[in-house]
Amino acid sequence: MKRSLLILAVLFSFQFITAQAQNITVNISNIDTYKGTLVIGLYDNESQFLKKTVKGKLKKVTKNTATVVFQEVEPGDYAVSLFHDVNDNKKLDTYVFGIPKEDYGTSNNAKGFMGPPKWEDAVFTVDSKNVTQNISL
Repeated sequence: MKRSLLILAVLFSFQFITAQAQNITVNISNIDTYKGTLVIGLYDNESQFLKKTVKGKLKKVTKNTATVVFQEVEPGDYAVSLFHDVNDNKKLDTYVFGIPKEDYGTSNNAKGFMGPPKWEDAVFTVDSKNVTQNISL
C-alpha cells in the first residue's frame, strides 16, 4: 500500500513538473530604421493566427536588433508574428493590394506566397523547455 502511494505521488509530481509554463524568447534582427515600435503577437491556434493574439508585446526600436520574452506560456503549439511600426500608428501599413509597406516577420521565418504566411509554416511547440525563435525582418 505504501509503495503504491509512493508511486502515485512520484507520477503526480512528474506530471506537474512537465506541465509547467515556459518562456518564449523572440530575437529580432535586421531592423532597418531605428525609430518606431515593434508590435509582436503570440498565437495559439490556426483559426486565430494573424487575427487575435493570446499575448502581445510592444518594443521601442533603438538599434538593429531586439529581444522580447513571453513568460509563463503553457505547453502547446504557438506562432509569433511581428511588424515594425515605423510611424507608430499601431497598424501594419500596406499598399493598394495589401502588400505590407512596413517590415514584418513570423516564427520559423515563414514567408507567405501571394499572401500572408501559413500557420503550418510558422507553428512551433512549447513543451518542457524554454523556446527561442530568431526572426529576421
